[in-house]
Amino acid sequence: MPQRLPLVRFVCLALLFSIGPLPCPNLPSADAGPPNIVFVLCDDHRYDCLGAAGHPFIETPHIDAIASAGAMFTNAYVTTSLCSPSRASILTGQYAHNHRVVDNYHPVDSSLVFFPQQLQKAGYQTAFIGKWHMGGDIDDPQRGFDHWVAFKGQGTYWPDGHGTTREVPQTTYDGFNVNGKRAAQKGYITDELTDYAIEWLTNRQTEKPFFLYVSHKGVHADFVPADRHRGRYDDKALPIKIPTPEQLAAGNLPMWVRNQRNSRHGVDFGYNMADFSPTVYYRRYCESILAVDDSVGRLDQYLQQSGLGDNTVFVYMGDNGFQFGDHGLIDKRVAYEASAKVPLLMKAPGRIPAGQTYTDLIGNIDIAPTLLEAAGAESPTSIDGISLWKSICGTSTEDTTREHLLYEYYWERNYPHTPTLHAVIGGRWKYIRCHGLWDRDEFYDLENDPDEMNNLIDDPSHQTQIKAMNQTLWSLLKESSGNEIPLLEDRGPNFPWRHPDHASQAEFPDEYFRESEKR
Repeated sequence: MPQRLPLVRFVCLALLFSIGPLPCPNLPSADAGPPNIVFVLCDDHRYDCLGAAGHPFIETPHIDAIASAGAMFTNAYVTTSLCSPSRASILTGQYAHNHRVVDNYHPVDSSLVFFPQQLQKAGYQTAFIGKWHMGGDIDDPQRGFDHWVAFKGQGTYWPDGHGTTREVPQTTYDGFNVNGKRAAQKGYITDELTDYAIEWLTNRQTEKPFFLYVSHKGVHADFVPADRHRGRYDDKALPIKIPTPEQLAAGNLPMWVRNQRNSRHGVDFGYNMADFSPTVYYRRYCESILAVDDSVGRLDQYLQQSGLGDNTVFVYMGDNGFQFGDHGLIDKRVAYEASAKVPLLMKAPGRIPAGQTYTDLIGNIDIAPTLLEAAGAESPTSIDGISLWKSICGTSTEDTTREHLLYEYYWERNYPHTPTLHAVIGGRWKYIRCHGLWDRDEFYDLENDPDEMNNLIDDPSHQTQIKAMNQTLWSLLKESSGNEIPLLEDRGPNFPWRHPDHASQAEFPDEYFRESEKR
């Protein structure tokens, strides 16, 4: 639960209710109007890659400062750990089975409502700067935004492509779409997107509140840090345990997990590179985050120097996590903590208590209704998420928190090694159900097994709880009309390959073998 309100805020609120408005330290003035909102999204930023999260070497002072001035969310998750579905859930407040953006190649349905449209109705001017990445190579201006700067697909870190070791699918060198017109990319993309964002802030209509959405390409693979940061962590060890195939088997991990080790998204054949090194990739990843931290610092500095900081809600979030050998896997898509849990930090002077550690469960589907309530705007009835604004601010008189969150991922022909998955996230226990496979499900005690390496799905002492969580899963699906699996036509390249000399195929679970039919 969030910490108690600081005494000075409690006294101020008590006076406001008893004798009417009085000046109170750090509270925005009554004529400040609706708060401005800056939302910064980082690609593939896993929850523990922050200085504030206790990382052993990464330096993120500007992102950490948001936690000091506001709230750090220690149980923030995405409902689908994949770029386009997660971004669609943020914009719509819906689960993937409702917005139906279930991969990185298909466009968004034109009937979906993006929450910035609601902000526009409430009098906000809005801007989108950065990675759209829904619908393949589409970068056309989208509804809900008055100002638009985007690029096709994955774009590129540098216009000349230097620093990369492989070309990622959907990499493009077409520069930017600025309000419908092409503009050449000039430099490092994280810095340049920040330049565009500050330029818009400088030239905006000052009589209106604003919503600025900065959506970074960083830190998507192939990780390319800014030249000023390259090599910063060359001597750092990988702070992640990579289990052996034998450890995975001993922990009762499913066959599909053990088989994925030798695939495009596994440590034995990562991105189908014979010499793939999780350690080297992790170092480049951490170095790439440094420019994103610089961006946060530049944006916040502009807000403070222009007098906007005291009436601005500033949010920083990752669109999904990333595996670097956890469970023998790399990349994302799975329901494990490293993949589904993300950094989320939020500050709003005078509204969100400073230095708060917010431990309640929050999902990416909750971002839209939470920010809409903060702005005093109406939420569409189609939203699956809930507003946690009052809970975050410590002003709620009723329980507005959530107990469970649905996780879902739908199998892609492009990357066939990860099956359709549904999971129940929230609290000490996690239940994961795979669909369409002759394989075992998963059940973990996150308190005693934070690495999720001891699958308790067959433990006799947990069968009652497993059954209850299975029922919770189906309740979450039914409540959100999730009883059908989205099915879309094949698009994009396929990566089904295994390395002939690396980990062999996993055997069927022992519990599937019977001596006779009578047993």
